[in-house]
Amino acid sequence: MHHTVVERELELRLILSPERSIPVPARLDYRSDDPYAVHIVFHTDSEQPVHWTFARELLVEGVFRPCGNGDVRVWPTKVDGRGVVLVSLSSPDGEALLEAPLPQVSAWLERTLRAVPPGAEGGRLGIDDALDQLLAR
Repeated sequence: MHHTVVERELELRLILSPERSIPVPARLDYRSDDPYAVHIVFHTDSEQPVHWTFARELLVEGVFRPCGNGDVRVWPTKVDGRGVVLVSLSSPDGEALLEAPLPQVSAWLERTLRAVPPGAEGGRLGIDDALDQLLAR
């Protein structure tokens, strides 16, 4: 089975306060063998990169309108006339608000949607085949 990996390096901004943000190099990862999820890897000052995983559809929807609740919330906005998408992450270890450039995130998402169209994720996992075999018995 051939797996597609869609990656994108980009610079996010970690919002520390309304006046202050710092650049954070990050990588967006999408793998067709894990078709419902998107992965963000942050390269921070710490030894280990920080990994976050959440539903792809959350990011797809969050490019257009606010969505999500709980640990991950995503919403589009404008900063100095630029389209950005904000991602709020919260965990027991703390919270982070990240700003990503909307055109780059959208372009990457489009590539993931070409790799595995929405609604086709189940087929990628082989669930349909397994069910067909069960029902055929």
